[in-house]
Amino acid sequence: MRRSAALASLLLGAALVGLAPPAAARAACPAGWGSLPRSAPSERDGEVVDVRTGTHACYDRFVVDLAGRGDGHFVRYVDQVRHDGSGDVVRLRGGARLEVVVVEPVVATDALFLPDGELADVRGYPTLRHVAWAGSFEGQTTFGLGVRARLPFRVLALDGPGAGARLVVDVAHRW
Repeated sequence: MRRSAALASLLLGAALVGLAPPAAARAACPAGWGSLPRSAPSERDGEVVDVRTGTHACYDRFVVDLAGRGDGHFVRYVDQVRHDGSGDVVRLRGGARLEVVVVEPVVATDALFLPDGELADVRGYPTLRHVAWAGSFEGQTTFGLGVRARLPFRVLALDGPGAGARLVVDVAHRW
């Protein structure tokens, strides 16, 4: 009887250890992010030319590619993302909505959109649920990110590729 109990306890312990990620994997995720608004003034001139997404081990990424050297932005969680100009609500899937405003105009193109009007296919992403266009008006362009929950994020304004720049919004998979 003692052997059976000891064996059961050993197997249960091994199963539980298998569920937790290794310490090295937990330590590799960036720390110190939060969910408060982030912003930076625009000190350069650029134009929005593309958007793209990606998923990583610890976060999902939204990237706005710019022609020129743009860097101004406002990124924050909001109750509703609204279309620039009209003020109509942008419907987003997910438990939280992240508004991304790039202080640069958009290059007029329909090439950014998928057939259903979305900007990126994020099916299967752990955190992002929806990426939508919210308009471009008076020198700024707005995007809506539907997020699984109100999770920590960071914003990076980076140079490149080439002579361009990019605004990166990373949203963590968990707190």
